[in-house]
Amino acid sequence: MFGGGSGSGSDGNASGAVDGDTVSATAGGIVFDRSKNGKGASVGAVRATASWAPPACWYAPKYTPEGLKAYLEPIWAAGSTGDAWDAEQRKRYVDGDYKDFNKAKTGQGYWWDSYVNKEFPPGWDSCKEPIFWVDTGDPPPAHIKNAVTPEVLAELAYAEIRVPGTKVSLAPEGTTKVNLPTWSWLDGAEFKPVSVTASVPILGIEATTTAEPVSLKIDPGTPDAETYPASGVCEIAGDHIGEAYAKGKAKETPPCGVKYLRSSGDGSYKLRATITWKIHWTGTGVTDEQNLPDGTFGADQDVVVQEIQSINR
Repeated sequence: MFGGGSGSGSDGNASGAVDGDTVSATAGGIVFDRSKNGKGASVGAVRATASWAPPACWYAPKYTPEGLKAYLEPIWAAGSTGDAWDAEQRKRYVDGDYKDFNKAKTGQGYWWDSYVNKEFPPGWDSCKEPIFWVDTGDPPPAHIKNAVTPEVLAELAYAEIRVPGTKVSLAPEGTTKVNLPTWSWLDGAEFKPVSVTASVPILGIEATTTAEPVSLKIDPGTPDAETYPASGVCEIAGDHIGEAYAKGKAKETPPCGVKYLRSSGDGSYKLRATITWKIHWTGTGVTDEQNLPDGTFGADQDVVVQEIQSINR
């Protein structure tokens, strides 16, 4: 059997390997190289801004002729699937369309089957084609949807992208005052492009999906606030997002930040910082960058806003 697996609709057995700085993991017949992905405890998956998601299931090589025999014959022997189904399967793989699991073509191709996203999102059960044979070097049948290609690999790599957390630095930090501009920024060194490469080595195809940060969106957590700029979207400039506060800038307008107009009382406001990531891919036979939907990743943090206290003398 190639790549493990438990038959149609399975995501297969996962395995992993470490080779120097390259970390790879195999699942669903695909090898993911995550060595250039985001790292650390605060990383998370991006969410597509469009109504789009990576394939919930796909088709890829799974069995050699011997592997398919080892998988199907115990099922038939158990009799749990019924005589009619077993007879139909035997006709297809042993005595009819193919002879003896296509053993005569051992080493000249693979049996392809469906794999499923292990999180079972909507559509995970839509890959219902029976196990089919593909000769080495030939494309899968044209009617097969989601047969693995560089584009499908790019979309699956999208789901593996992890980006840094988005807790912003604030000045004043933690507690600010009503009507006092609060500067917001992110350490640009943490927000570099990240990428994941997905490949099917026996097919000689791969795709690399890359995410690049483009902007920071500030949501103050209350309508009683103003943002800088007014849109709340701080574009990335060079290698930084926003600008760190420095002594002497108290009277300046922050290029990225917020001004609260009302106290948070005995509680706090949930400021949400969200990074938008531009996502694109290249792969086997595709040298020009191909766009995928932008992705976002955000997090909340507490901001206490106090009234400015004055003393009358």
